[in-house]
Amino acid sequence: MPTNKALGQHWLTDRSILAAIADSADLQPDDTVLEIGPGLGTLTSELLRRANEVIAVEYDAELARKLPGQFPGKKLRVVAGDILDYSFDELPRDYKVVANVPYYITSKIVEKLLTAHNKPSLIVLLVQKEVAIRIAASPGHMSTLSVAAQLFAEASLGVKVPARYFTPPPKVDSQVVILRIRAHPLVAPSDEKLFFRVVKAGFSGRRKKLRSSIAAGLALERADAEALLARADISPDLRAQDLSLEDWMRLAAIVGQDDVVRPKDVV
Repeated sequence: MPTNKALGQHWLTDRSILAAIADSADLQPDDTVLEIGPGLGTLTSELLRRANEVIAVEYDAELARKLPGQFPGKKLRVVAGDILDYSFDELPRDYKVVANVPYYITSKIVEKLLTAHNKPSLIVLLVQKEVAIRIAASPGHMSTLSVAAQLFAEASLGVKVPARYFTPPPKVDSQVVILRIRAHPLVAPSDEKLFFRVVKAGFSGRRKKLRSSIAAGLALERADAEALLARADISPDLRAQDLSLEDWMRLAAIVGQDDVVRPKDVV
């Protein structure tokens, strides 16, 4: 089967690796799985062995047309279309997501899943290794992506997949990232906008110390930024990547209470 380079298609056919990816989702006989970009159906086969039903959303119309015929008698529903346009509202509660997603669209897919009204209970994605590591990063290596992902989910890393296992081989290795959706949000929906405003301010000057990036990002005097950080018990000499999720939550709560930061500056 030829690949469509514009769609970032790289086929993975190693059965042991496909099985390991499916196993990462801890699938049960009554689970419904949403698979994004099933392609040739190699991962789909492993999912159908374990779950009750697989709903596969495939952008490539020709692949979507051929896929059902490969699994006669199986509970497989193929949707031809763009996952970014697909509504998760029709899926049952606590569905799971398993996918080998194109590198160029990873962040958009993660954002759509984590901010959906009907969120999955678990997400297992095979993505570029560097991106997987960024999503599951710990303080000292955090980014806006890891903060955003970990606000909604507990992140961990799964199996590594060297480029040579794909056809054609991509230029980089891949790795599974596992996102277990939090039962209760760490930040109230009404406070999310403020939270991300503060996080973006912190990361606005990645090489800068927090006293400078927070001051610039929130349009504050440096002394006022230092005062906010002190109240949050955060050293102004740290950089944004050093902060934990709890640090950001504490800082955002204090910024929301402070008269120095005008409401128009944080919404």
